[in-house]
Amino acid sequence: MELFLVPPTSCPDSTLPQPSDPPWSPWWTLCHLSHHGDQPKSPLPRSWPGQVSRFCQEMKKSKNYALPNASWGPDMLSLYHEFLEKTKTSGWVRVPSFRSNRDHIQGFKLPLDLSANSDKSDWRLFTRCIEREGQGYEYVIFFQPSEKKSICLFQPGPYLEGVPGFVHGGSLAALIDETFSKTAYLSGEGLLTVNFNIRFKNLIPLGSLAVLNVNVEKIEDQKMYLSCVTQSRDQQTVYAKASGTFLQMHLEEDSSRQ
Repeated sequence: MELFLVPPTSCPDSTLPQPSDPPWSPWWTLCHLSHHGDQPKSPLPRSWPGQVSRFCQEMKKSKNYALPNASWGPDMLSLYHEFLEKTKTSGWVRVPSFRSNRDHIQGFKLPLDLSANSDKSDWRLFTRCIEREGQGYEYVIFFQPSEKKSICLFQPGPYLEGVPGFVHGGSLAALIDETFSKTAYLSGEGLLTVNFNIRFKNLIPLGSLAVLNVNVEKIEDQKMYLSCVTQSRDQQTVYAKASGTFLQMHLEEDSSRQ
């Protein structure tokens, strides 16, 4: 799933891409198809048990970055194990995290001809682009299917620094968008970011634990509206509040890979 930040509107005539916009841009493609009525009509989303089980299956040949490693601090580990217990008793699901989203959607093809002419060895999810453990993004997402919400445990490393000693706001925004994308897709095939807004409240110290609380607020007109509150573990400090809109798009089976 490629993530695009585009203007916070739908696609009325007044906001259609301008002639100066490159014709290959995702915004031009998405709005062009929607405006002309060619956007695929999504059938009802797949039932969430099948959707979640297929998306969240473990892969023996791919490293799962959502598993604990030696860099995780006590707060990260303890809250991780708390939610791991909830996967056994309360319906929560631990979402695996691989090097590329292509690992998650194997067997499906992306809509709107969203394909990349790149060697597979080059593909890497932005929030998994730092290989060294503990230096960049250390995070794990837990999803609650029946309530359409997620919790992301985030321990930022030193390569994500903005203000000395604290997390760069852009790196937090990227992880919120990534958590939105996983939540939207698992909740009803929300695939593309149409709108993203964030308001920063407090700085996150590097190496600490931040908790992203994501909820699907509503689903209508093939769009999903999500919210996120990022806070400290004790819920006493709010670091940021964000909202996002995702377009629902049904992924078709890729017969060429069967």
